[in-house]
Amino acid sequence: MKVVPVPVREDNYAYLLIDEATQKAAAVDPYDVPKVSAAANTHGVQIVAAITTHHHFDHSGGNKAAKYPNAIIYGGSDKVEALTKKVADKDEFTIGQNIQVKCLSTPCHTQDSICYHVTDTSKPDEAGGVFTGDTLFIAGCGRFFEGVGSEMVSALEYLGSLPDKTIVYNGHEYTSGSLAFGKHIDPTNAGLARLAEITKNNKITTGLTTIGDEKEWNVFMRLDSDAVKKATSASNDTPKSAIMDSLREQKNRFRG
Repeated sequence: MKVVPVPVREDNYAYLLIDEATQKAAAVDPYDVPKVSAAANTHGVQIVAAITTHHHFDHSGGNKAAKYPNAIIYGGSDKVEALTKKVADKDEFTIGQNIQVKCLSTPCHTQDSICYHVTDTSKPDEAGGVFTGDTLFIAGCGRFFEGVGSEMVSALEYLGSLPDKTIVYNGHEYTSGSLAFGKHIDPTNAGLARLAEITKNNKITTGLTTIGDEKEWNVFMRLDSDAVKKATSASNDTPKSAIMDSLREQKNRFRG
C-alpha cells in the first residue's frame, strides 16, 4: 500500500491510495482532477474509485469527472457529488488486491463525515492509515458546521481507538495554525515541541504523524488534561461536550 498526497486548492489534500500489487488506486477527495490524474500518471496507476470523506465541494467537487466514468464513488450520503456507493459505519470494501478499507462514521463537521481506515492485507503487522477529511486535523479538529461538541467528542474518541501507529492523512494543511493554538492552550506539552520541528522541516505535514501522536499533542483529544481544563474553566464534573464546545469556540476566535 502506498499513499501519495496531492495538494489542491490553497490548502486541501487529495490523495492516491495505491494497491502496489495491482497498480490500481483510489482517489481520495479528488477535487482537482487534472492534478490527481497527473499524479496517477506519474506513478503509473489506474484510478478505479473515488473515496469521499464528506460532501463539501472542496472535497467531493471532482467526483463528476468524466475522465473516470467507471470509477466507484464512495461517500456517506446522497449529498456527495456523483455518489454511486453509499457507505455507513463499519462498512468495508477493497481497492485492488490487498487494500482493505473500513468506514468510520464521524458526524459533526458534516453529518455525512466518514473517515476511512485503510490497511494492507499483505502486511498484517502494520497499522495502516486513516483518511480523516475535516474531522481530525494534525493537532486540531474541524468546525462543527452540522453537529455539536458531543458528536466531535465521540468522533475523536472513535478515531483514538485505532492502533496508535495508524498514520493520519487529513483534509487540509492547517498544521501551523493548529500548532499555535495548541501551544496557547498547553504551552508545556513536549509533543507540541516535537510537532513544531516537523512543521518547520516539512511543507507537507500530512502522513508524517500518527493517532498516537494526536493523543499526545492534540488538545481536542486531551479534554481530561489539566491544561485543557484550566483553559476552559472546567471542573472534574464538567461534561466533555461542554469542554469541547468551549475549546472549539476559543479556536474559532484564536488569532495566533
